[in-house]
Amino acid sequence: MQSKTPSIAPGFILFPTLKPPHKTLFFHQIFVLILTFLAYASFHASRKPPSIVKSVLGPTIQSNSSSSDTGWAPFNGPAGPHRLGELDLAFLSSYAVGMYFAGHVGDRIDLRLFLVFGMMGSGLFTIIFGFAYWFDVHWLGYFMGVQAVSGVFQSIGWPCVVAVVGNWFGKEKRGLIMGVWTSHTSVGNIIGSVVASGVLEFGWGWSFLVPGVLVIVVGVLVFCFLVVSPDDLGLEMMAHGKEIEMNVEGEGVGNLEKMESEEVGLLENKDSDSLAAIGFLEAWRLPGVAPFAFCLFFSKLVAYTFLYWLPFYIRHTAVAGVHLSHKTAGILSTIFDIGGVFGGVMAGLISDIIDARAVTSVTFLLLSIPALILYRVYGSVSMVTNITLMFLSGLLVNGPYSLITTAVAADLGTQDLIKGNSRALATVTAIIDGTGSVGAALGPLLAGYISTRGWNSVFVMLIVAILFASLFLIRVAKSEIERMVNEGKRLWSSVTAS
Repeated sequence: MQSKTPSIAPGFILFPTLKPPHKTLFFHQIFVLILTFLAYASFHASRKPPSIVKSVLGPTIQSNSSSSDTGWAPFNGPAGPHRLGELDLAFLSSYAVGMYFAGHVGDRIDLRLFLVFGMMGSGLFTIIFGFAYWFDVHWLGYFMGVQAVSGVFQSIGWPCVVAVVGNWFGKEKRGLIMGVWTSHTSVGNIIGSVVASGVLEFGWGWSFLVPGVLVIVVGVLVFCFLVVSPDDLGLEMMAHGKEIEMNVEGEGVGNLEKMESEEVGLLENKDSDSLAAIGFLEAWRLPGVAPFAFCLFFSKLVAYTFLYWLPFYIRHTAVAGVHLSHKTAGILSTIFDIGGVFGGVMAGLISDIIDARAVTSVTFLLLSIPALILYRVYGSVSMVTNITLMFLSGLLVNGPYSLITTAVAADLGTQDLIKGNSRALATVTAIIDGTGSVGAALGPLLAGYISTRGWNSVFVMLIVAILFASLFLIRVAKSEIERMVNEGKRLWSSVTAS
């Protein structure tokens, strides 16, 4: 918690046995991971409906399906894909702008209350979008306005949850921990796709109503039980004291001092609350922030193009000569997100093992290029081929995206240069993901316009974006490789000398 007088989650007043010493630090770390996982999964679940209903709102296609949908004005004419792309732009551009402000505000106020505020607003405006179905609204300004406001509320989520997790975990195994934790993005997409597709037959308004209610329900849980920092439960001294005892018994006070100086993360810095929140421009100048931010610009452009257009693409591209129904296309698109779950975990684990985030990201990005080419060329051959290549594409596309938005952002926001200032983490996270969100806003918009010229053009755009994403990390990756080579040489020298 960033404020000096943080509010106490009411759940701990109602259930005092959740407090220390009844529950350990490890229990609360897992509890925080689960709560923040559910929180951001619900955010993403409420973002998925627009992509699911695109094929219902937009122009119809001639197919063998029994669908009798005629589209929904103003999205059902020849310019329908353009309008749908502009709808995505309204949400994602306000999301990107809001992200910068959300990180700035999040470093200065109660993160729990700020996160709950974002969840309640997101749920409410997701529901309001769905009201257009029952009230027969066909005014483009209504949809654009609702999406823009929804984007601002959604932007609150990411800086808050990353800052909270950063408060509870140090750098060790952060890639793996956050690789598993960041699967909330894909899990949320899957839940949103399944729920929105499942109720689509009752009317597309239900595809917004149900995910909107879900965000609000999870927001109540977060309000009741989320603890932002170990300090709020008096756990810092308990954890620190345990480490001191182990060190004194093992190797003495000298090693204790070394441990305290080398410890990375927010948990160990007792003076972090007294530090001023880092400035926006100052955070941009931190080593590694700009390269990873611009890499994420292009990486997220690709990921969000799939997020918002994949069900539409599947619906309009015959698989084994057959056009799938709206519901089937929506559910099938979850394979991409399932691949993303594995990709995030793999990228985090590999980056922990080799201690090279940039090298891992560039490798995944470059491998995703042939995967996307294969998916475009052979994805329509059969359902098995489609599923396999979609899974592989999701794994390689979402791997670096997940790694950069979690472990990399946390590393850069808690680096030694700022001495683990906890009030820098949300700002750095917001800069990286906010810059990525600008690309996320651009990708779906371009896809809406370019798709009218053919899907090959869309895939060319995605491949070019991946190449640019890789280029921004070349220098960082080169430095990591040089460091690994030098470490290998030193290790070899010490082995041969002994």
